[in-house]
Amino acid sequence: MDGWVTGIAVYVVIWWLVLFVTLPFGVRRPEDHELEPGQERGAPVKPMMWRKIAACTLISAVLWVIFYFIGESGLISFRPE
Repeated sequence: MDGWVTGIAVYVVIWWLVLFVTLPFGVRRPEDHELEPGQERGAPVKPMMWRKIAACTLISAVLWVIFYFIGESGLISFRPE
């Protein structure tokens, strides 16, 4: 990779993509008897966001390391020759 700014930018992009992939896991909608007045029917009961953010961070770190080694090894070139 070109430098640390590029590395951080790639990590942030990977992190957001992984976050959107992990958001639906473990989501359970409330039953009719669990709804409170004014609560949206599609809102999850327990979104477990801290668990998803932690998983997202770990998965993104692994994917970033793989991406880094592929780029540094020359297996796939990201620069025009």
